[in-house]
Amino acid sequence: MADIKEGTVKKPATPHKTDDKQSSRKSKPKPKVVSKRQSMLNTQKLAPFKYDMNEVLSASAMDPAQTSSFLASVIAKGSRVSTKDAKEYAKTFLDSGDLTKEEFDKISRLMDKYSKYR
Repeated sequence: MADIKEGTVKKPATPHKTDDKQSSRKSKPKPKVVSKRQSMLNTQKLAPFKYDMNEVLSASAMDPAQTSSFLASVIAKGSRVSTKDAKEYAKTFLDSGDLTKEEFDKISRLMDKYSKYR
């Protein structure tokens, strides 16, 4: 016992036992987490949505280098989070002066047109 450091105790290794009662029991199913349904972009209709958005953005005064990034962010937010968040993102461009009120309204209508609840 002189070779064991003070405060440490070595326990002998025991083989891992399996309890027959526990292995035969079935685990309880976890309850499903139900989230509120939200309006999101329909991923099956992204191509027509992109086409219509490009028509709106090409007629806008927004910088062409900025339009592709804007469109990608709108699609990502609209299809993954909600169209409400995508509209709020577009509203920041309205507030900064990159979009006019009419262009913002067209974009909002397009998001509503190409969305579904899920």
